[in-house]
Amino acid sequence: MPWFGFGFNAFGQICVHEKLIKGECSDAVQEVKVISPTELARRDCCLKSDGQIRASWSRRASLHLDGDGCVCLAGFGAATEPCAVSMRESRGCKDAFISESYLTLAFPDRIESWDLQKEEKAPSWSMEIKTESSGLSMTLPLVPGGHITSKAPFYRSLSPQLKAKSLALGAEHAILLSASGAVYTWGLGSHGQLGHGGLTSEEEPRAVEALWGMPMSCIATGGWHSACISDGSDLYVWGWNESGQLGLPSRGLRKEQQQERRQQAGASCQDVDTFHAEEPQAGEKHAEVFISIQAFPALLDITPSCEIRTVSCGSRHTAAVTTTGDLYTWGWGDYGQLGHKTLISSDEPQRVEFFREQQMCVVDVACGAWNTFAAVKEEVASKTL
Repeated sequence: MPWFGFGFNAFGQICVHEKLIKGECSDAVQEVKVISPTELARRDCCLKSDGQIRASWSRRASLHLDGDGCVCLAGFGAATEPCAVSMRESRGCKDAFISESYLTLAFPDRIESWDLQKEEKAPSWSMEIKTESSGLSMTLPLVPGGHITSKAPFYRSLSPQLKAKSLALGAEHAILLSASGAVYTWGLGSHGQLGHGGLTSEEEPRAVEALWGMPMSCIATGGWHSACISDGSDLYVWGWNESGQLGLPSRGLRKEQQQERRQQAGASCQDVDTFHAEEPQAGEKHAEVFISIQAFPALLDITPSCEIRTVSCGSRHTAAVTTTGDLYTWGWGDYGQLGHKTLISSDEPQRVEFFREQQMCVVDVACGAWNTFAAVKEEVASKTL
């Protein structure tokens, strides 16, 4: 299953120049920004068959799912230095979770966390899994009885009453999906990322009451924003919207775009610190409403109307795959992470035309902090063009 990547590539997470592989590392050699979707190297083990991508800011973990299972690393240190954990040591793993400092591997009988900044012959932390628990349908960072974190202590317990099905970790908050489809959040709430209507933090999981009664099927977290998909394929978003990462009108983003247009037109921008929304035209009753923080979940309509299959969040951008195989992205785009062959940010979901032009059907998406990875089917999608 081919994977494509675009966005931040300073450490070769997406594509590595031949000279970098040989150790001739310099600023001139590295391609920092990949603005057009680029197919990942076929030498990556997970790309030979069914696989998945896990990404942090400077690294990418390619998880090979067929056979015994293994993980290949790309990015910081992977091209010029020995990896902390080799493909041989990951043999037999069924899932992986990567942060800037650690790679956590899930095996049928144990969980291991390896320090990526050290060359050690043993994991920094491990936990045995009972045989009867290893068959549970759950993915990292969720583990039997609790969840793992990106730093010590690596294991945090969860109440069995939550009946956790999946869990996602943001920069400083977490979101949990229960078996019944209920959503719980906790952690830092200063940017509305918990969805409880306020900006306070929560030490323990708290149900997102605005979503109560609407079963959800998928959850995702970014830096300071969150998203989930209902059983009816509707997309809900909440949290910080400074860069348009919620797909809602962003004052800061529109201000930047307005200033750029004025500069391009040669207009005087003496009062750059004051932003005025455009005056409503004849027949319009109100000027546009801008949203910096959305503290309650908001239903996001993607035009034309479409159903959402899966969603992933970067630090300040979001990507979603529709049931018809299209990829939509929005938010911060300074590194090309939106895949539109530009460095322009957007607070409106836009389809990545590259995959439509190449007659490819997108089936999965995984966002790193400043980049995006998409899995495709090479055959033409059966949909109305």
